[in-house]
Amino acid sequence: MPRSLFKRYMPDPELLRRHKSLRFLGRLLHDPNLWHLNRHGVSRAMGVGLFAAFLPIPLQMLVAALLAAAVRGNLAIAVALVWLTNPLTMAPVFYVTYQVGAWLMGTPPRSLPDDLNWEWVSGQLATLWQPFLLGSVVTGVVMGALGYVATQGYWRWWVSRRWRRRHRNARR
Repeated sequence: MPRSLFKRYMPDPELLRRHKSLRFLGRLLHDPNLWHLNRHGVSRAMGVGLFAAFLPIPLQMLVAALLAAAVRGNLAIAVALVWLTNPLTMAPVFYVTYQVGAWLMGTPPRSLPDDLNWEWVSGQLATLWQPFLLGSVVTGVVMGALGYVATQGYWRWWVSRRWRRRHRNARR
């Protein structure tokens, strides 16, 4: 796996340990498994980071950090993946998760009005929240599982390719 790519963008673990807003995590940040770039740590981080990215809650980064610590995944990667749902992508992603939830519940999805405003959303919130929440959790679980499996598969492919090249070059 191209560790140099990950290492180039990874924050310094020592800097994060000393950061005043992360002190509440205490000794948890001193676990070396949270900073290793190995197949298991990165795959777990992909899984929990993608799951947390689809949750429609504030403090998604905190959820991703706590989940990464619980499963011993790479903390920085898990937290960074939460930014997949940023202010630019949040509306389309959450619209799709609402559609998934409505489909799973068997309810017809509401169509958006031409002049979408806060009054319409607050008036429809009673009928929108259940499919939206269900769709967000299901999409998060599915995307997290796919991210985990894809990372495991890619990492294995990369290592076996490197081994084959090394073996082929050694015979020359």
